Amino acid sequence: MSTFDITIIGSGPGGYVAAIRCAQLGMKTAIIEKYDTLGGTCLNVGCIPSKALLDSSEHYHNATHNFSEHGIDVKDVKANITQMINRKNEVVAQTCAGVKFLMDKNNIEVFHGLGSLVDKNTVKVVGNDKKETLISTKNILLATGSKPNYFPGMEPDKKRIITSTEALNMTEIPKKMLVIGGGVIGLELGSVFGRLGTQIDVVEFAKTIVPTMDKTMSKELTKVLKKEGFKLHLQHKVQKVTNTGKGVKLVALNKKNEEVTLEADYCLVAVGRKPYTDGLGLENAGLKTNERGQIDVNEHMQTSVPSIYAIGDVIRGAMLAHKAEEEGMYVAEHLAGQKPHIDYNLIPGVVYTWPEVASVGKTEDELIAEGREIKIGQFPIKALGRARASMDTAGTIKVIADKETDEVLGVHMIAPRAADLIMEAVTAMEYRASAEDIARICHPHPTYSEALKEAALAATDDRALHV
Repeated sequence: MSTFDITIIGSGPGGYVAAIRCAQLGMKTAIIEKYDTLGGTCLNVGCIPSKALLDSSEHYHNATHNFSEHGIDVKDVKANITQMINRKNEVVAQTCAGVKFLMDKNNIEVFHGLGSLVDKNTVKVVGNDKKETLISTKNILLATGSKPNYFPGMEPDKKRIITSTEALNMTEIPKKMLVIGGGVIGLELGSVFGRLGTQIDVVEFAKTIVPTMDKTMSKELTKVLKKEGFKLHLQHKVQKVTNTGKGVKLVALNKKNEEVTLEADYCLVAVGRKPYTDGLGLENAGLKTNERGQIDVNEHMQTSVPSIYAIGDVIRGAMLAHKAEEEGMYVAEHLAGQKPHIDYNLIPGVVYTWPEVASVGKTEDELIAEGREIKIGQFPIKALGRARASMDTAGTIKVIADKETDEVLGVHMIAPRAADLIMEAVTAMEYRASAEDIARICHPHPTYSEALKEAALAATDDRALHV
């Protein structure tokens, strides 16, 4: 029986980052992955492949819509979905190989197979060849991630009624696609195919798209998507989706409780994800999941069994790769006797549409509900010289600060490269900066980042310069 200081089940961003940090801190580390490649959902069928396709589709969209304005004449532009998928697969393969390299570099032993708990200090690995391996370990970290969620009536058949996994390997560009769910996954993958010419109809139960984000972002993104041809069916409750053989038929109830029928070539079910603990053998170690299917942990990511920890999508909080990474780092450093910390309020969220949407801290509605006295500064992206130069003029940046102290409480943006711009706000808020602090920092010109400075100026006595 092999013996380790820590054994990690799951090699996604949370698991493999935890493994690296544990190894750096001198722990003998093992990691278990049931699939042949490392990287989990994020690298294989999530973050990385979706961004690869988003970039490819954006290039195509620019070629067919914007190149002529830039003085670039192109003829007979065609979208080659097969090559897009091939390039995506190459990006995934390279990224997963990079994780394997990091495991080897840090002397982390990798086991491929289904990992499960035998007891609080023993893990069993069943390989594809059915061979069993027992591992004795001082600590166990559960990082098994999540899988696509669905509700009754919308069960995926993986043929016409698909999840994000199947959408990332489409071999055709549909004429029309229904997307159930107006959240991150649905809008990102909807954008991929919408740019390639597919008519996208989004069916969302809530009153707005991206309902967990600040209402201004939802409003602005709605404008962008409608301009791109998206049809949004809000406050619609899906009753049944049927594979008709050559397409799909969806029946829903609108806000007036009237029956609505939609038809398309495919239906993408994108109503979030759920914790994945199947076959983990939690009961063997005295653990169970809560009503949401999550594993309960304390502030140190420790379960009710002291030797077992859990991170990422299987515990409470946003299902984000970077959240899982931070928690993996936290567990490693906590086990090493260090004093790590995570501020969950400062974990940014991003939607990779174009323009991108990014957010950190509290939304306007959340702060109002808390009874906070706030002030708000906004600045439109179209007022930037850099935006006009690049023809990326849609969007706005919103800074929310405490009315009395001027401390920044939330920053929300829909803007070109918002996924990168948001980090200035995260850094500032980590050090409890005021809007005045951000306004006083010299920003390079011409850049998109100037919009954050201007929004901060707007939040401090309405001092924005360029509007």
